[in-house]
Amino acid sequence: MRLLRHTLSIALLASTLALGGCASLGSIEFSDFQAESTTPVTAPTLGNPEEFTTSLKQLETIRIKGRAPKTGYTRDQFGKGWKDPDRNGCDARNDVLARDLVNVVFKQARVNCVVLSGVFHDPYTGESIDFQRGQTTSSKVQIDHVVALSDAWQKGAQKWDPQTRLEFANDPLNLMASDGSANASKGDKDAATWLPPNKQFRCAYVSRQTQVKAKYDAWVTNAEHAAISTILKSCL
Repeated sequence: MRLLRHTLSIALLASTLALGGCASLGSIEFSDFQAESTTPVTAPTLGNPEEFTTSLKQLETIRIKGRAPKTGYTRDQFGKGWKDPDRNGCDARNDVLARDLVNVVFKQARVNCVVLSGVFHDPYTGESIDFQRGQTTSSKVQIDHVVALSDAWQKGAQKWDPQTRLEFANDPLNLMASDGSANASKGDKDAATWLPPNKQFRCAYVSRQTQVKAKYDAWVTNAEHAAISTILKSCL
């Protein structure tokens, strides 16, 4: 696939962040952005006991702390909009739609990128959705940050450098297509306060959250740790 070069300049806060203690974050050259791993992340599945055992071990390496205030959080702290971390010519949203949907139809172009339609089997609800790209229909299938950006901000991300936050927001490990209403219901809740309505997917869901938090050294609360541990142990 043809590699594309993109340069992204992100205007961030010019003053010291209230919680992060960081001075002006300046700008990032997207040409400097590199994903931590080039290993493809597969579409969501129900997982397996081996995966859950690994996630349980990862959970024990994650720090347990209280939730910090949300002060200073904005979506733009993680970059404006979707980026193209793997430089394949498609932004992260379209990459995830192409990964998580079936019977995908792309907009005609030199590179298959923009997803026009497809069938989505939503792991959060267990329902199927016929996706059609459009002003009034695209929101039926949204891209969820498995670990919400606001949750990450309150559990360590305010002290990350801007490049790490940009990577986090576009990392396929932390992205999953979801039913729009389920995504809205989740908001920025963690595993102690929200779980997918589809009980069969809960093990895989908290497993993925654990993998993401371990990768980026974001912490968990006591209640969150207890919830994840209980669910993962029930899956073995």
